[in-house]
Amino acid sequence: MGRLTILEYPDARLRTVAQPVERFDGELREFIASLFETLHASGGIGLAASQVDVHQQIIAMDLSREGKARELFINPLVIAEDVLCLVEESCLSVPGIVGNVKRSAQVRVRAQDAHGEQFERDLADLSAVCVQHEIDHLRGVLFVDHLSFAKRLRTRWILSRRAAPQADSAS
Repeated sequence: MGRLTILEYPDARLRTVAQPVERFDGELREFIASLFETLHASGGIGLAASQVDVHQQIIAMDLSREGKARELFINPLVIAEDVLCLVEESCLSVPGIVGNVKRSAQVRVRAQDAHGEQFERDLADLSAVCVQHEIDHLRGVLFVDHLSFAKRLRTRWILSRRAAPQADSAS
């Protein structure tokens, strides 16, 4: 499958709610390999399948950014969370934008692995923040949705300026 294309805000496909994975087969494992390849090539620490236009509940994480701390969560669900704190976030689907978001500093997640085996994992700090961010993607929610109205408007303006063709200075 190879490297996949990451959708960028405000692409409407990022708002699609992901469906649970029901088939744990070779095709799924091939997609997971491509998801991790895309994550590592991007330099990010987390990537949800929704960000590459595959609307299934799959999250690839690697806080090492080098393939040394790969974590996979299929059909993830936060089953316990701790006190909220304010954290600075960015997103591969919203390049160049950083904002403060309220997230739990510790969570317990129930999920499945690539073979469908269920597990629970306690996550803290950056891992906890990352998994919550990626679960939001599976729900069609972006980190900019957690920002104030004014910051969301500013984000749209910044991104629209990047996408707009530059005026020809020779005219």
